[in-house]
Amino acid sequence: MTSSPTQGIKTVLYPVSDLAAAKAVYAALLGVPPQTDSSYYVGFEAEGQHIGLVPSGGQQSLSASVAYWHVPDIEAKLAEMTAAGATVKEPAHDVGGGRLVAAVTDTDGNVLGLIQDR
Repeated sequence: MTSSPTQGIKTVLYPVSDLAAAKAVYAALLGVPPQTDSSYYVGFEAEGQHIGLVPSGGQQSLSASVAYWHVPDIEAKLAEMTAAGATVKEPAHDVGGGRLVAAVTDTDGNVLGLIQDR
């Protein structure tokens, strides 16, 4: 069973306790202002990477940073990964604009995120 190849890690989300303070730190680190700036998500685009800040306990309830692998077919990749031993933590769902996200845990409990863009 093989699906389309992954396109690499392009997105990393970080849970933060103080969104405003974290936004200042990441803007200083990346040298750019946020591209998306809301009360529930702040996102930066820098050097082909997307860095997202998510308030702790927010919609995504992240407790640690999660790298998101971009894939052309999220359902096929989920099937392939679960057949190989991963466990679905967050089923594929639309987060807006046709972008689908999902998350699995590997056999040691590490969280791996998946993103499929339109």
